[in-house]
Amino acid sequence: MSTNEPADVADAADRARCSPSRQSRWRNRLPVLAVAAVGSAIGLGLFTFGYGGGASYLSNSPTACINCHVMNGHFDSWQGSSHRHVAVCNDCHLSPHRVGKWVTKADNGLLHSLAFTTGVFPEPIRIKPRNRRVTQAACMSCHQDFVHSAWHPDEQDTSVLCIHCHRSAGHGLR
Repeated sequence: MSTNEPADVADAADRARCSPSRQSRWRNRLPVLAVAAVGSAIGLGLFTFGYGGGASYLSNSPTACINCHVMNGHFDSWQGSSHRHVAVCNDCHLSPHRVGKWVTKADNGLLHSLAFTTGVFPEPIRIKPRNRRVTQAACMSCHQDFVHSAWHPDEQDTSVLCIHCHRSAGHGLR
């Protein structure tokens, strides 16, 4: 301290050098807050996955689809359909490709859980255009020997879908 500096100014300068600023305190807490936020998100996600029976959706079992009461009618009508003995929900509603299957499953799982949790979905539920294309491709994959003269997959014409004539295929709900 110089002789012409007031004592109060010198004490304030010493305190400023010794105590961390408000900004540096936040900088020190940020990693802890980030870890807490990520940990909370993971914990909430795991809880929700467990509570909602998420592991059942990783299976190929049709009973996974009736975890949501909205699907009970679809499940019941599938049980009475001719497809019951040859196809399950995943066979018709998921891509047969390994990566496409899991992408569709994850996408539908996220959208379905959001819709059913918030209650924002149409009654009766309706298939989305992308999922309709997946289902149409599944029909064609299984029945290509019977319809090869009527359907030309390279044209990608969606004006005539299998369900236009076969409304009750799989399940009869519309």
